[in-house]
Amino acid sequence: MSIESPLQVLPCYKVAILHPDLGIGGAERLILDAALELGELGCRVVLYTGYHNATRCFEETLDRGRRRVSWIKVHGAWMPRQISGHFHAPFAYARALWTAAALLLIERDIDAIIVDQVSAPLVLLRLFSSIKIVFYCHYPDMLLAKRDSWSRRLYRSPLDLLEQLTTGMVSTFP
Repeated sequence: MSIESPLQVLPCYKVAILHPDLGIGGAERLILDAALELGELGCRVVLYTGYHNATRCFEETLDRGRRRVSWIKVHGAWMPRQISGHFHAPFAYARALWTAAALLLIERDIDAIIVDQVSAPLVLLRLFSSIKIVFYCHYPDMLLAKRDSWSRRLYRSPLDLLEQLTTGMVSTFP
């Protein structure tokens, strides 16, 4: 038995999702559920991420042989996530930019891209494609980060500026 959905009358779209780190968490669950639902609606979905660990992930990201499913692509896992517990944000930005570049070079015929959490890839996507972009961020990093010392303010200032500039680069929909 199938449930009629008004979206099922729409043409089949290819949707790419860009997520920084596909582990186990609320943001990952939301993105994975969105990808699975888009697939149920008939969309072709590809999810690009900078990191996926087959031993610590949601079951839906693995096939029966416990390998990553083919529609999830990992690019940038070779980059460090931090150095001695520091510089998480710059490495997340760099990994997200690398992943976005890989997406642009590899994928064809994408109708829309959903970018999650890190806004830095919006620069590449906007400069080198005309693909419709949706940016989802449950809470901007610049509002979460502490600035309790001059060194922390210095560290955060270029990241905050980049986030301010890039969050406005999303597509407008009629």
